[in-house]
Amino acid sequence: MRGFEPAAGLLREPIRLAGETRGFAITRLLTQWAEIVGEDVARMARPVKMGYGRDGLGATLTLLTTGATAPLLQMEKPTIRAKVNACYGYNAVARIHITQTAPIGFAEGQAVFATAPKAPKPPNPEVCARARNLSQAVGDESLRAALEALGQNILSRSDR
Repeated sequence: MRGFEPAAGLLREPIRLAGETRGFAITRLLTQWAEIVGEDVARMARPVKMGYGRDGLGATLTLLTTGATAPLLQMEKPTIRAKVNACYGYNAVARIHITQTAPIGFAEGQAVFATAPKAPKPPNPEVCARARNLSQAVGDESLRAALEALGQNILSRSDR
């Protein structure tokens, strides 16, 4: 090839090989998990293994989750199974097995699930007023706003 090669092309083969070692015939299930099952389920669990029976039909999908969310995930099993089978295009998954772990995970598992982002701490009104006073002399409105935001960041660091 000449020039730059897309990163997706470089990573396609290693991702496929890594997925196949865990039994995933379609790597899309791993790479686009949140899109397939939805954000709520993706926050609670992630796929770790796909086990096939002797005849190759009726696979078992193993999901890793924390102990607190396992009951919620248990109720979602039929929905997850339907969405995963829609990804495969046929009835590939017959069963879903849920494996629980500690929030920080064990050895290989190390489950780090996405959590809802924390709301930013509201700024201290005294710091805001002080930053506004310091940037008041600047004539340009956008520059004044940028300097005020910078001042708030710098002045709030001293509180920590």
